[in-house]
Amino acid sequence: MLALALALAPGVAIALYIYLKDKHEREPISLLLISFFYGALSVLLTLIISMPLEIIMINKQSAAELFADAFFKVALVEEFSKFVFIRFILFRNKNFNEPFDGIVYAAMVGMGFATLENILYVYQFGIPTGIMRMFTAVPAHACFAILMGYYLGRAKFIHNKKLYYSLLALISATVFHGLYDYFLFITFVPGIWIGAVVSLIVGIILSRKAIKVHQAASPFINPPPDRPDLTKQ
Repeated sequence: MLALALALAPGVAIALYIYLKDKHEREPISLLLISFFYGALSVLLTLIISMPLEIIMINKQSAAELFADAFFKVALVEEFSKFVFIRFILFRNKNFNEPFDGIVYAAMVGMGFATLENILYVYQFGIPTGIMRMFTAVPAHACFAILMGYYLGRAKFIHNKKLYYSLLALISATVFHGLYDYFLFITFVPGIWIGAVVSLIVGIILSRKAIKVHQAASPFINPPPDRPDLTKQ
C-alpha cells in the first residue's frame, strides 16, 4: 500500500496543482477524471506502437543511436500517444473554451500516463525508484504536457494556424522529452546526466511562463464584445 501511495502521489498532486491554477472557469471534475484515464490508456497505445519498434536494436555505446532511441523510439511515441487523446478527443469538447484549458487537459492526460508508468516502475523496482521519480520523471512528464497544452490552447482559438500550433505542440513536447531521456541514456559519459536536470529546470521555467500567459489570455477576464471566446494574440 505504501508503494502504491508513493506511485500515485506525485501525479495526483501535480494534477491538483494545475486544476487550482485554472482560476477563471474550472473544468468539470468528471471530464478531468476521464482525461486522467485517457492518459492511462495512452500507455497502452504507447506499448502497441512500440512493439514493432523493438526489433530495432540499439547500440548503447553509440551516442547517435541513443539519440534516435531517446527522441524517436521513446519520446515521439509517448508524446504522440498522449497527443492523440488530447488533440482528437478533448480538443473538440465544448468545455475546452479558453486557451488555459489546453494546459489543463494535457496535464491531466500527462499525469494519467505518468501515474500508470510510475505504478509499473515502483512495482518492478521498488520504493527507492518511486522516490527518485517523484522529483524527476513525473515532474518532467508534467512539463512535457504543459508545453503541449500551451500550443494546443493556441491551436484551438487561432483558427488560421490550427495545424501549425498542433504540430508545434507535439514537437515541443517531443523535443524536451527527448533531451531529458537522451542525457539519461548516455550512461557511458560520466556526469552527463546533469543535462537531464538542466533540461528539467528549463522545462519547469517555461511551463510556469506558459501557465501565466494563458491565465492572462482568458476570455473570462473582461472578454471583448466582438470575440467572447478569445482575445486576439
